[in-house]
Amino acid sequence: MSRFILRRDRVRLFVWLFSISALTWLTAISFTGLYQTEQERQAIAETMKNPAMSAMIGKGYGLDAYTTGAMLAHQMLLFTAVAVAIMSILFVNRHTRAEEEDGRFELLRALPVGGLTNIGATLLLNGAFNVLLAIVTAIGLLALQIESIDLVGSMLYGAALGVTGIFFGVVTALFAQLSESARGTIGLSFSILGLAYLLRAVGDAGNAILSWFSPLGWVLAAEVFVNNYWWPIVLTLAGALVIACIAFYLHALRDLGAGYIRARRGRKSASVFLQTSFGLAFRLQRTALYSWAIGMFVLGLSYGSVLGDLESFFLENEMLAQMLQPVEGFSLLEQFIPMLMSVIAMIGTIPVLMVMLKVRREEKKGRLDAILSRSVSRIRLLSEYVLLSFLTSIVMLGVGALGLWSASSAVLTENLSIGLLLKAVYVNVPAILVMIGMVVLLIGLLPSRSNAIWVYLIYSFIVVYMGGLLQFPDWLGKLSPFGYVPKVPIEQVNGTIASLVVLLGIVLIAFGMKMFSKRDLQ
Repeated sequence: MSRFILRRDRVRLFVWLFSISALTWLTAISFTGLYQTEQERQAIAETMKNPAMSAMIGKGYGLDAYTTGAMLAHQMLLFTAVAVAIMSILFVNRHTRAEEEDGRFELLRALPVGGLTNIGATLLLNGAFNVLLAIVTAIGLLALQIESIDLVGSMLYGAALGVTGIFFGVVTALFAQLSESARGTIGLSFSILGLAYLLRAVGDAGNAILSWFSPLGWVLAAEVFVNNYWWPIVLTLAGALVIACIAFYLHALRDLGAGYIRARRGRKSASVFLQTSFGLAFRLQRTALYSWAIGMFVLGLSYGSVLGDLESFFLENEMLAQMLQPVEGFSLLEQFIPMLMSVIAMIGTIPVLMVMLKVRREEKKGRLDAILSRSVSRIRLLSEYVLLSFLTSIVMLGVGALGLWSASSAVLTENLSIGLLLKAVYVNVPAILVMIGMVVLLIGLLPSRSNAIWVYLIYSFIVVYMGGLLQFPDWLGKLSPFGYVPKVPIEQVNGTIASLVVLLGIVLIAFGMKMFSKRDLQ
């Protein structure tokens, strides 16, 4: 069973392994180039001592002697651990509750396969992959031969990432027993991850006790490249072992397809809104969209909270100074707004694309047949998903800007206009429309490759957000629709360019709909 799972996910797992480990290595190399002297490192250490930064990236250790290793662990370990947790959640859910919900696990159980084989093989492979990730990351860091990145610290850094993936993998396995659906399992698992981040953020910013209720707080307590404590790794593994035992026990007791948390009984008759295909599309994704809206608001709050220390933060942070080119006649705050709004817009594009990709997931599960067998055309169905994704973009961008404005009002002495923030974030709508058009085109033309849109979004984030830091040529940014977004309030909106970007999005949508209406359902 483990070999079967590995055979199905070998490409996906390789991409995760390469992306996470390569990001860690490249960051360590970039820190070495940016902060070459002790004075430069201590200058950035001073900007990390405020509570807002502690809430975002974790409590700083070794700030009095801020070496490259301590800097890497402080600024990258938490975010990388969250990425590893997301990877494990998706992997375990895919091969446990999702397999059971789709009926494939029932076929396997008809063979000489034990009842615990599937969950056991999934957790075994998830654990093995996270161990491999830890080893590869540690070897890569050690191979860089950076003075402050030693063998013990590199091993501990990799182990911190590995145990995070193992812990959230078994948490997902537990929720796969409690929930009756893959969607519920994902929702509960990400809720725990979000709660862990929130508890750690509040704890690191003030009440340290709260950090001990978060597994992310345990991992950061290892103080990698500073004191190198191994007991938080053992504590996290022990917690994972206990949760895994509970998951196995619950799995052995329950019926196939059942869950311990029963779904809430629905209404006897559907509402008028739910009787429409648009209403059904929204209802299927309602919980996820609400969760994303809350997440976007919190993201805006976190960015707005650092605006009070903006001057000192940028003057002493060479990396951010390279990303932000000075513009005469505009304050540092006005120059910083386009960068923040670009990040909010591209993160807000994730739920937009998820709405459109729901069409493909429903098609793969055979559910579109039931809708299209009624008086609903393919063009109408896809148009309603396009409308829902477009409305999602409007809401997500607005909520993110509102969160930033709310936090900035508390930390800034000058008044930051909500109107300015909304204008700065909504200029990204034409670019998001092109992203919608591209995913519609993939659904219509190459449905089996529709997930390739995520690669393009990641590319857009790298070339647009980090292009200045990595000194990419301008033409690379122009290959992304976000490369044509004006930097409001520094730049004026060019109506011609905006119109052409919108037109491109509409053309892509129209062509994708035409292809979808002609091809066979798969």
